[in-house]
Amino acid sequence: MLGINRKLEELENRGVSIKVGLVGAGQMGRGMISQIENMAGMRVVVTADIQVDNVKNAYVKSGVSSSDIVETNDNAEAAAAIQAGKVVATTDAQLVTSLSEVDVVVDATGVPNIGAKIAWDAILNKKHIVMLNVEADVTVGPLLKKMADASGVVYTGTAGDEPGAIMELYDFADALGFEVVALGKGKNNPLNQAANPDTAAEEAARKGASPKMLASFQDGTKTMVEMTAVANATGFLPDKPGMNGFVSDVKGLPEIFKLKEDGGQVNNKKIVEYINGVAPGVFAIVASHKEEVNHEMQYLSMGDGPNYVLYRPYHLTSLETPISVARAYFYNEATIAPWKGLQAETVTVAKIDLKEGDFLDGIGGFTVYGSILSAEDAGKENALPLGLVDRNVQLKRSIKKGEIITYDDVVQTVDSTIWRLRRMQDETFKTDTGKAVAVKA
Repeated sequence: MLGINRKLEELENRGVSIKVGLVGAGQMGRGMISQIENMAGMRVVVTADIQVDNVKNAYVKSGVSSSDIVETNDNAEAAAAIQAGKVVATTDAQLVTSLSEVDVVVDATGVPNIGAKIAWDAILNKKHIVMLNVEADVTVGPLLKKMADASGVVYTGTAGDEPGAIMELYDFADALGFEVVALGKGKNNPLNQAANPDTAAEEAARKGASPKMLASFQDGTKTMVEMTAVANATGFLPDKPGMNGFVSDVKGLPEIFKLKEDGGQVNNKKIVEYINGVAPGVFAIVASHKEEVNHEMQYLSMGDGPNYVLYRPYHLTSLETPISVARAYFYNEATIAPWKGLQAETVTVAKIDLKEGDFLDGIGGFTVYGSILSAEDAGKENALPLGLVDRNVQLKRSIKKGEIITYDDVVQTVDSTIWRLRRMQDETFKTDTGKAVAVKA
């Protein structure tokens, strides 16, 4: 991100701006629009949402005059409005991905199937795509990245989300030649795998958040998805299925991530993990075998070694997304992407006892939660990726609470973009044995 401010100022001084198209005017999208309105050299020129008033309100709250907001689903009218310096509010996501006036598309819907389609359409239209939709990324990201690479555009996760913030620490440490032992994040809420929109409703109302979204934080699904994205970017894997979920402050992290035979609490190095007690921060545990490096780390009050913690105490979610937009535009670089392919999977686990014929309801709902497995273990179980679950997925047999749901356990009553892309991904990365495995994109 160094120097991006100056690059944006240069654009502004030339009377040019990065033209951003946004899909999703919820909490994340609204924040991003307002943040970008403060910036030089960038503007959200078109935003789509199923409730067009959400878009108009987001623009007005960001300081855009209502007279400068054009509501339309027509391509020519939208293009003319943008060329005239106005912004467009629409209900048509495909307008965002198809407009030649848009340089970079951002998906902020949070819905895996919708996000997959937005990314697919953006890539086909040769536009960079920034995903504020980790759920879609961990399900079909390797395929989308391969497509983007072939099309000469950038497929990327976002700065500000925990995976992107973790990746910044990883890239820093890895570039300097440190051994990176572990990567992780703090969890804001105590793990409650029974959480659902009803149990989360009161707290959600206090925070002005969606009960379903809050439930996905509380039941651990969001954490599992985020660390799956980190695994697919780095090749790091969970120390055990579902991770450990240790309790610690920042100071205690280096000792935790020693191997058990050395007095620590983990079985492996190069792992992803979450910690109760360090939220909202993210961290990397690093080490060095060089005497002089260890001497200097100790001199710099980084601890006694052999492990040291690099800790970032904040992540600004969609307020940082413009950094990923700018990196894609200026440098053709991703903030985070599944560079290592499908290394881990967030699989579907029954939240309650479920009966044959029941329909599942997806992330943050009443029926299922997510747990991280290595892709190898998920493949052996034939586990159903959580990103494929929606209200069109029906059980073929009864499932007990806590049981992993497999492909064999479900029928898809309505086909969808993300299911088609996942089939394509599995076929693209299939080995000669005919089985889909952990792959490198």
